[in-house]
Amino acid sequence: MSAQEVEITIVQSLSEINAADWDACACPEAVDGARPNDPFTTHRFLKALEDSGSVGGRTGWQPQYLTARIAGQIIGVAPLYVKSHSQGEYIFDHSWAHAYEQAGGQYYPKLQVAVPHTPASGRRFLTREGFEETGFNALVQGAVQLTENNNLSSLHATFCTEEEAKRAEALGMMVRKNQQFHWCNEGHSDFDAFLSTLSSRKRKNIRKERATAQSFGGNIQTFTGDSLKPEHWDAFWRFYQDTGARKWGQPYLTRAFFDIAHEVLRDDIALVLAERDGRWVAGALNFIGADTLYGRYWGCSEHHSCLHFELCYYQAIDIAIEMGLGSVEAGAQGEHKLARGYLPTPTWSLHWMRDAGFARAVGEFLNAERAAVDEEIEILTDYGPFKKTKVEEQE
Repeated sequence: MSAQEVEITIVQSLSEINAADWDACACPEAVDGARPNDPFTTHRFLKALEDSGSVGGRTGWQPQYLTARIAGQIIGVAPLYVKSHSQGEYIFDHSWAHAYEQAGGQYYPKLQVAVPHTPASGRRFLTREGFEETGFNALVQGAVQLTENNNLSSLHATFCTEEEAKRAEALGMMVRKNQQFHWCNEGHSDFDAFLSTLSSRKRKNIRKERATAQSFGGNIQTFTGDSLKPEHWDAFWRFYQDTGARKWGQPYLTRAFFDIAHEVLRDDIALVLAERDGRWVAGALNFIGADTLYGRYWGCSEHHSCLHFELCYYQAIDIAIEMGLGSVEAGAQGEHKLARGYLPTPTWSLHWMRDAGFARAVGEFLNAERAAVDEEIEILTDYGPFKKTKVEEQE
């Protein structure tokens, strides 16, 4: 079936798209009630962002959801936004914007295929089963044409899959390679089994950190599904608001997002909270995928040594092992994660620039950056905490 038979349209609200039609493209693996590979491109997650005011309005994220149809049937969708800034993306292009504007161009607005405020990798050009090639090609080409027709500077698709990167590169988009730190479950039966794979020094250090954290004078609990209560979101909002204000000037997500998440996303969530003297004092929010736990936000109202490491990294490993998940993605940045068993893992994004000269300059930058990222991943992996030989001294 040729791309010419595909109709590309834009929808400004997910209320205009049936949830079943969207999810048939976003998470076909979940049509029979299974957990989606990741929850972030589901209709319920993206609509929670929209309905809560975390996108739209004056946020700088204006929804322009892309749809591909054949004979009226939706065969592909993409979470597309008009951006008036580069915040909330986690693969940043501020230097590109500065260079383009210094040369007399107007970088913003631009188009972004992404899950807002979410540095988690997954499919971005979402297709119904049986229309993978037709839908993908139509969505990519449609997004590029939309950028060109509206004289916008650029199109970006962030935290896409490696397969999408290869396929879109063949369609004329440029590939950017970055890295995050992920933990991999090698069939560990419990946390001690994971520790046994580490060098003696790293193993001792993690045990010391966990003991220090867990001696903070309270207890740590994990809530998911129906065990989540409104009081938990009241506490976590305070933590998130403080962290967001310090990191970004103001939180990306609104308070209403967490209320909506409680109603429609609580089965996708694992919220770790620390309680002391009858008060919640710290928390870490995780989202649950079919085989991955996604660490997203952390905050606290009291500082306790190593509690951040415990709630964000070690509790996440415990949850992943207990749920039989294959990995933990701990979010953006943070080489401190390396010593805690999280290894550098490539992430991918796609970029298209309308100006040919600017595209050549960005392409040269990406080639040089990719070589640097490859070298960094190799070096950091070598410095990882795992045993270098099969035989190592025992404690």
